[in-house]
Formats: sequence, C-alpha cells, structure tokens
Amino acid sequence: MADLLPGLVVAAHGRHCLVESPDGERRICHPRGKKNAVVVGDAVRWQVTGDEGSIERVDERRNLFYRQDEMRTKSFAANLDQVLVLVAADPEFSESQLARALIAAQAERIDVLIVLNKSDLQPAFDRAWARLAPYRRMGCTVLPLRLKSADGSEVGLDALQDRLTGKRTLVLGPSGVGKSTLVNRLVPEARAQTGEISRALNSGKHTTTSTTWYWVDAARSTALIDSPGFQEFGLNHIEPMQLAHLMPDLNATLGECRFYNCTHLHEPGCAVVAHVQDGDAPMAINENRYRIYRELFEELSNKRRY
Repeated sequence: MADLLPGLVVAAHGRHCLVESPDGERRICHPRGKKNAVVVGDAVRWQVTGDEGSIERVDERRNLFYRQDEMRTKSFAANLDQVLVLVAADPEFSESQLARALIAAQAERIDVLIVLNKSDLQPAFDRAWARLAPYRRMGCTVLPLRLKSADGSEVGLDALQDRLTGKRTLVLGPSGVGKSTLVNRLVPEARAQTGEISRALNSGKHTTTSTTWYWVDAARSTALIDSPGFQEFGLNHIEPMQLAHLMPDLNATLGECRFYNCTHLHEPGCAVVAHVQDGDAPMAINENRYRIYRELFEELSNKRRY
C-alpha cells in the first residue's frame, strides 16, 4: 500500500467519483468496498487502475453535513469550514427548513452564514430581514445580497466574498433563490465544469442531484460546494433531548431549569419557557423559534416510538 496517492473527492455520482490530485489533475475513481463510501470533500488515498483509479482508504473526517429521514441518509459534503444557507425575499423562505439546516450544522460544529438574496424586492425584503432578526440576535451572521438588477448593479457581493475567502463553503438553499446564479457569478467556469463532470461520471446525463466542488481561486484555497435543492430536511439523526443544545437561543438558558431532564415543553420552573417572548430583551427566545422547537421535538419523539 506504499504506492497510495492522496486525493480530494470533488464530485460523486453513484459508485463513481472524481478525485483531484494535489497537482490539480482529476481522474474517475471507484471506492473499493462498501466501507469506503465517499462524499464530496473527502480526503482519500487511491491507486491507479488502468485509466481510472481505486479508492483504498478514506481519511478521517472532521465533520460531515447530512440530513436523514425515514427512508435514507443524504450526505452533502465532508470537511467543511462553513455552510452558506441562501434564502430569498421571494419566494418566501421556510423558517422551519432554515432552522433544520442550522441544527444539522451545529451538530457537526460547522459555522453557518445566512445570506438573504434579492435585496431590491420591496417590501418583501424588509419583511424577510425582520424575520431573520432572531438569528442575528443569537449570533448568526446574516448578509444582504442582490446579484442582478435592472441597472446591472450588485449589492453585498464583496462582503460575501470576504466571508468565503480561504474557506470550504457548502452552498445550501431551496430552488428559486438564486443558488446557481451565485455559484456562476463567483465561479465563471462553473457551467463548463458541471458539464465536464456530468459527462465523466454519468455518460452525459444531467447529475443535478449531485454535489459539486468548485475552486474559486487559482491557488485553490477557497472552495464553493454546490448542492442540489431540497424540499425536506430530515433530522432523524438528532435525539430529541439534543435539540435545545443545538439551538443557540435555547442553549443560552440551559442549566437554569428546575429539573435536570427538562424537555422545555410543560415542566414547571422551565427557564426556556420563561424566556419565550417577542422583542429584543436579553436571552429572549422568539415565539416562532420556540414553536419550531416544539414541533421538532414532537416529530423526533414520535419517530422513535414506532
């Protein structure tokens, strides 16, 4: 095994993946055995087998961002520095889906950046910005963005690029929010690369359900990982009693409840419930955020009963 070569998984589709060598060369590789299942962002050790390669080992991951429902686990990417959740003033974003993505990132200790696109749409943008106030209060970075407008001007792109520099960032978001526009704006050759990857991995078929890695700079120090849109974000891998610890606004009040095993739903002397209120008071937990907590707790508890 002394001849194993280091590589980075930059795309994956089924049992095929594309591995990039330190010199930038890319080669189709196949994981050997089920234990070597790979995701984009994995550091691997592989060896040449003819025109292709065989992945012999996956290095230990520092994190893995994924979602899980009753039917399957969907892994997005590994070894991330941050997740960029892109939402828009229109269509109106689902706060429940946003909260779920943030919980999944928190569980893996991955930083989150929320970007609100279409800042030129009024009054929709102001309404959306106000809805994100609880996230700003609990320490999330929220940036406004306008990628295209009638006069061709842009807003917020420089501030966003500063947050991306030197990091590996997964771009996450539902359809229609401008995710592809953002990736193509930051990586002008993204469309061409996607076509090349599609042809290499799947004989020319579209691989829109795949996650794809793009280098933003020639030095290959800044990466964007584009992910497929999603309608649901399952959290079956999260225990109900973990939830409050993974929601920073609730977590700030933990340790003050009367009962050590408080579910923060109905117990007397619950510090979480005591902080639920609208407004900007210190330690305030937004009523909508608390409603999402209750719904998620019930959802995850019910799935563990059956």
